[in-house]
Amino acid sequence: MATIRPLLFLLWGWLLLPAVGQAQSRYPTPVEGDFSLPQFRFESGETLPALNLHYTTVGQPRKDKAGKVVNAVLIMHGTTGSGQAFLSELFASRLFGPGQLLDAAKYYLILPDAIGHGKSSKPSNGLRMQFPKYTYDDMVVANYRLLTEKLNVAHARLVMGTSMGGMETWMWGYKYPDFMDALMPLASLPVEIAGRNRMLRKMAIDLIKMDPAWQGAPTPPSPRPASQAPSPRCCS
Repeated sequence: MATIRPLLFLLWGWLLLPAVGQAQSRYPTPVEGDFSLPQFRFESGETLPALNLHYTTVGQPRKDKAGKVVNAVLIMHGTTGSGQAFLSELFASRLFGPGQLLDAAKYYLILPDAIGHGKSSKPSNGLRMQFPKYTYDDMVVANYRLLTEKLNVAHARLVMGTSMGGMETWMWGYKYPDFMDALMPLASLPVEIAGRNRMLRKMAIDLIKMDPAWQGAPTPPSPRPASQAPSPRCCS
């Protein structure tokens, strides 16, 4: 019996493979694009000659008589992620298919890469420490311009996001309150970062700045073993 069980699991997995493939093909093929914003001005007052926003769309836009898109759904990712994360089996195959909540045959799904993430402009492209300091406000403004200037969206059916994308969702609510029918922030609360979350982020920043080899360098020094990294006083 002990030898049969692994075989049964393998057979079950093999039988499920076609279903997985069918789930992934149940929604329209994603399309990637880029939008360049010349002389983009950040909240800090700094500017970038050209800010590139990469994005992915699923489905087709439906337009009103004026030619404006009216079936858009904006979905924003979390820290270190990208719009491509929402094309996973766990998300897209359960939401983007026929009759599902975000049916891509009905809605025009827009999955942008936030500033500093994915294929959008980010410090590691070359500017590093000379890259403008950016905030959630900058991410929201850039995405708003993507929708209105590039994708011709007049009004969104839904603006939603997870974690960092959830924080952006809250901000959409007070920056552009009439732009969407609904907001859905997930894994996010409308409060300042505090407690362990803020402590760990601050520790990561301080570890870099405390490293004598860094010295505010525009390009990072060669990585050192973790055992040689300086420790914050709170942990020493």
